[in-house]
Amino acid sequence: MQPATSTRTPAAVLPYALTALVALACFVALGRYVITAGEPSILLGWERALFDHSTLVAWWLTWACYADALIPICIVLLLLAWRFQSWRARLVFAVISLLVSWRAADFAQRFFERVRPAAWVVKHETSFSYPSSHAAICAGFYALLAVMLYSSDLPKTPRVAASAALLLFALAVCWSRLALGAHYITDLLGGIVLGTAVAAAALCGSRLSSRGIGAS
Repeated sequence: MQPATSTRTPAAVLPYALTALVALACFVALGRYVITAGEPSILLGWERALFDHSTLVAWWLTWACYADALIPICIVLLLLAWRFQSWRARLVFAVISLLVSWRAADFAQRFFERVRPAAWVVKHETSFSYPSSHAAICAGFYALLAVMLYSSDLPKTPRVAASAALLLFALAVCWSRLALGAHYITDLLGGIVLGTAVAAAALCGSRLSSRGIGAS
């Protein structure tokens, strides 16, 4: 019998469920705002200042959210999930969160149909702009892995260092999209809140799965 686990776990995941709902509402509200009002003028100066700097580094970073990089990473994570049972639920749900964030961003771009910035370097992106799929993946995958690492029972120093490195890497990838002129700042914000909604849902799923809801 495991009555304590079954009764306590739903309450434990409630904050994640609320976070997912609030983030999703913010994503929709921001999308509706930018397609009617455009980019806030206060952000345009920042975007111009960040554009076309450290272009080669930005291009390397932007590859972290392309299939050529993500597929090998997912294969490694699934192999680790197969090898380490205690991490299985977390790693599987991280991969699921990546796929959902990626596809949800692509679908939302076709729904909002926001045109990309006119100025660009290295690669001319032809898809729509809001939200940034890179930012969605950064929040729904890289930042999610950082949270999972930080909340794990690994030794404090390596888990804190690894979590901080993943978060900084996710922020650097978001910066790269501005440096290449691929997105507006609001595109990145939209991608982040969309990825946050998916990541929070993934955390709900991983907690429920690992604690065995409904087990007798």
